[in-house]
Amino acid sequence: MKIRKWIRIIHRDMGYIFFGMSLIYGISGIALNHLDDWNPDYIIKISETTLKNLPARASISKDVAESLVMRIDEDYQYKSHFYPQEGILKIFIKQGSVTINMNNGRTYIEVLKRRPVFREMNFLHYNKPKKLWTWVSDGFAVSLILLAISGLFMIRGKKGITGRGAWLTAVGIIIPIIFLILYL
Repeated sequence: MKIRKWIRIIHRDMGYIFFGMSLIYGISGIALNHLDDWNPDYIIKISETTLKNLPARASISKDVAESLVMRIDEDYQYKSHFYPQEGILKIFIKQGSVTINMNNGRTYIEVLKRRPVFREMNFLHYNKPKKLWTWVSDGFAVSLILLAISGLFMIRGKKGITGRGAWLTAVGIIIPIIFLILYL
């Protein structure tokens, strides 16, 4: 009886302590599972325009590239430029990039804006802070293990681990095994 009481206390208190981290890892985990569908760190806005009266390639200096960027939008801040292929000028701006076809003036503008909340959650999920955060996230991982184990023994009887809980636990173990067999 006493051990079950301590299991409930530990399970409850760890659940409260790690509530925020559970949300962070859960929400960012869903976001990162769908990287093919969207970019959880940035909102990417792509637009197209046509520039006229383009200078000859030989005259594309930093100042000329900067003036081309200013013709598109005065808020864009020039960083650098280069030719990735013949006739295509790529200009990097602080907010993204501008790609100009120097033959016909077609211009593609890609502007990046940090996605609020998701970017910060992913920052933690990817363990970018390193050092101290590694210890915090390891503590969270250990607590998840303890939460899983303590959860098995919280309820007694036919709804607990010796009854229905055993079947549900088996299903929870079998599902990942099936995916490993199918995809490995």
